[in-house]
Amino acid sequence: MKVSMFHLMPYSAMPEEPPHGPDWKTAGIWVDLPNSVYNPQIGNELYNEYLDELEYAEQVGMDGVCVNEHHANMYGTMPSPSIMLASLARRTSKANLIVLGTSIALYNPPVRVAEEMSMIDVISGGRVVCGFPVGTSQDTNWVYGMSPSVFRERYYEAEDLIKKAMETREPFHYNGKYSKLRYVSIWPRPAQEPRPPIWVPGGGSIETWDWTIEKDHVYAALSYGGYKRAQQTLNGYWSRVREHGADETPYRAAYMQLTLVSDSAEQAKKEYQEGVEFFYQKLLGSTGRYFPEAPGYRTEASIRAGFERSLALAQESAPQAGRKAPQGAGPSWDQLVEEGNIVAGNPDEVAEKLREIATSLRVGHVLPLLQIGNMRRETTMKNIKMFGEEVLPQIHDVWDDEGWEDRWSPRPLAQRAQPATIGG
Repeated sequence: MKVSMFHLMPYSAMPEEPPHGPDWKTAGIWVDLPNSVYNPQIGNELYNEYLDELEYAEQVGMDGVCVNEHHANMYGTMPSPSIMLASLARRTSKANLIVLGTSIALYNPPVRVAEEMSMIDVISGGRVVCGFPVGTSQDTNWVYGMSPSVFRERYYEAEDLIKKAMETREPFHYNGKYSKLRYVSIWPRPAQEPRPPIWVPGGGSIETWDWTIEKDHVYAALSYGGYKRAQQTLNGYWSRVREHGADETPYRAAYMQLTLVSDSAEQAKKEYQEGVEFFYQKLLGSTGRYFPEAPGYRTEASIRAGFERSLALAQESAPQAGRKAPQGAGPSWDQLVEEGNIVAGNPDEVAEKLREIATSLRVGHVLPLLQIGNMRRETTMKNIKMFGEEVLPQIHDVWDDEGWEDRWSPRPLAQRAQPATIGG
């Protein structure tokens, strides 16, 4: 099994009071968040902390590091994941560089993505994974103003153009509905032949399942709802895999899980509770409160499927309903552990749970989120260290005995240049 550290790079210095509205739940932290709240001095510290943490993940044995793209919000401050990958390309030497992902439908023309990913692939010696999400409605429809009625169509065309630009070795013309280019010949071309692998992050849309299966991409289930909710999503995905007649190798699926490791479950709660509750109660508390999915963003079929999964999960959770936090209070640490949003405990407990999750969901790529909410460097580094040194060795061999081929990890150059030490 491949294990890669996921990072959101949140802005953790939320003021006590927002500039507009009586509280943060009312003000919201996505789409219309005033950037007067942002302190560049703090941002400078955080970005460098976060890059240090991802670089350290390689040192403790992670297979890869993951970045992503969001706009105008406080819980994910990477409007340009390419910049983060470029930074990591020079400060790492072995880890896969995974972008989950770049909102390709927002680029005009999309060949810009092909150029940027190819540059980073060459700089890193062939370690890039291209993640192409359809994108959240908040980012794409509300912030960038893309009409939901044409968004998925633009996405499909953008991916077709990007793949062709990366794979084709002679200039060609492209006459699409949204991109009309007389000459396409990207320089440089990617180091990997014919191109880097493609992963598609998703939240459970049937259309995204079908697209990834038809194109033979990885489907990456990214959600903060935890493994119990993800079970419904992945069950639906694997059902579609069988309907398409595709092979059921676990490496065609990835899953992100919030993970916290300490000396004991009690110590984990003591060390990480503040960061986790800050994330769920404040950063996520109002992300979709006033800017939900725009009409037309999700098709009727996907909406119906989502209702069915929610109903099934509600029926399974009915016996615990009486123990939920009061309305408006936000989920507590104990509730988040119980409902599977987070995995926390000593290394053996965490490893056992992650092995169970990987086999139950049938995923060959697990993406632990190890920095959460307002966790700072020292706390996060401890989590990364214990995960890498004591959990990772216990889970790397999942799927080894089944002999499946991983067709979706990078294929680095056999000989790769390394940054030189300059000066005395």
